[in-house]
Amino acid sequence: MIALMLGSTGQPVQVLQLALSRAGMYDGILDGVFGTETLDAVRHFQSISGISTGGVVARLTWQKLLPYLKGYRTATLSAGNTLWSIAKQYGTSLAAVITANPTLEPMNIPSGTTIVIPMSFPLVPTNIQYSWELTSYIVEGLTIRYPFIKLETPGDSVMGHGLYSLVIGSGSRKVFANASHHANEWITTPMLLKFIEDYAQAYSMGRSMGGISAAQLYEYDTLYAMPMVNPDGVDLVTGVISDGPYYRTALAYSADYSNIPFPGGWKANIRGVDLNLQYPAGWDIAKEIKFIDGYVSPGPRDYVGPSALSEPESRAVYNYTNKNLFDISVSFHTQGSVIYWKYLDMEPPGAAVIGNRMSIASGYILEDTPFISGHAGYKDWFIQQFNKPGYTPEMGLGESPLPLSQFDEIYTAGKAILIEAMK
Repeated sequence: MIALMLGSTGQPVQVLQLALSRAGMYDGILDGVFGTETLDAVRHFQSISGISTGGVVARLTWQKLLPYLKGYRTATLSAGNTLWSIAKQYGTSLAAVITANPTLEPMNIPSGTTIVIPMSFPLVPTNIQYSWELTSYIVEGLTIRYPFIKLETPGDSVMGHGLYSLVIGSGSRKVFANASHHANEWITTPMLLKFIEDYAQAYSMGRSMGGISAAQLYEYDTLYAMPMVNPDGVDLVTGVISDGPYYRTALAYSADYSNIPFPGGWKANIRGVDLNLQYPAGWDIAKEIKFIDGYVSPGPRDYVGPSALSEPESRAVYNYTNKNLFDISVSFHTQGSVIYWKYLDMEPPGAAVIGNRMSIASGYILEDTPFISGHAGYKDWFIQQFNKPGYTPEMGLGESPLPLSQFDEIYTAGKAILIEAMK
C-alpha cells in the first residue's frame, strides 16, 4: 500500500479507514478522506502498536494493520493453552479456529504450535471501492480461514497483477463464475467474493445456502470463482492508478473518446482493449460492428483489440477454461437486471431450464442477447466452443459504476443465480 497522510484521499484511504474501524479505532464514515478524525485514529493505533505516532501511514503501520484486512492473525501456543482459551482471548469463535486449523487435535496441542486465529468480523467488505491489492488480501484471508478453498492464479494482467481463482467443492460438475471483465463493473467483485465467504462459512458450519445444504452443493459441484478478471482497469476506475505512464496513456486514449467520462466510463483493460470483446466467437463481426460505431482504436470501451485473445487477461480466462472444461459458466456484468443466455441461435442442452430457474430465483428477465452486442464475449465463445450453458447476468440498474447502495440487492440476485447454476 502507498504511504498516506493528512490530506490524502481516495480508495487507499477507504482501505485504511476500514482497517482502523475493524481495529476499533475509527467509527467515522469510510469516505476516503484522510481528515482529522482519521488522523486521530491512526495516531491512537500507532501508539498502542508501539509505532512512532507521527500520523503518517507507511510500511510499518500498514504491516500492523494487515490482519484487519486479511482477517486473521497467528499465535504460538504456550503450555496450558487450548483452542478454546485462544478463541476466547482473541474474541473469536472456537468453530472458526477449528475450521482454520483442521489438522490439529483440539485437546492435544503441543506447546510451541503456531495456529491461525480468524478474526471475528466478516472478511469481505461491501461498503468501499475495490482494488487489486484489497482483493489479494481478501483472497489470502479466505484461503487461510477456510483451508478447503484452493487458490489458483491462471495468469497475470498487463501490469503483472495476478488473476486469482478460488476453487471450492469436491464434485465432478464444474461451475465457473467470473466478475469484472469490465473495469467500471467492479461491484461484481465483492458480490462474488461475498458469495464465496458465505458459502465457505455455511459449509464449515453445516448450514444451508438458499434452502439447499451447502454440503450437498460442495459434494455435487466444484466452483471456480475468478473475482477480478480486469484488475488494472478496476484500479484505474477506482482511482488507485492516478499517475504514472499507464495512467497517462489511458488518459490520452480517453481523449479520443471525449463523450465517455474518465475514468468512470472506462470498461477496458489498461491498454484500452475491451476484454469481453476478445473471445473467438464472431470476433470479426464484433470488430465490424464496433468500427462502424467509431471504436477503432484503444480507448475506454468497445475496442476489440488488434486480434482475438491479444490481451493477457482474456488469454488467461480462455486457457483456464480449456484446461478445466467447465460444465456451466456465469459471467457477472452490470447493468440491466437481465440474464443473457444464448449465442446467436445456439441453445445448449438444459440451458433454458437452468436460465428460467435463475430468472425466477433472482427476479431478472431471461433474454436473448441483442445481435449488435452478441459477439466475441466470453459467454458467446463458451457456448460456441463447448455447447454448454453459459450466462451473462447484468446486475443492478443505472449507469456503471453502480453505487454501493445497490450492493445488497445485487448480492441477493447474484447469490440466487449462482445457487441455481450449482444445483
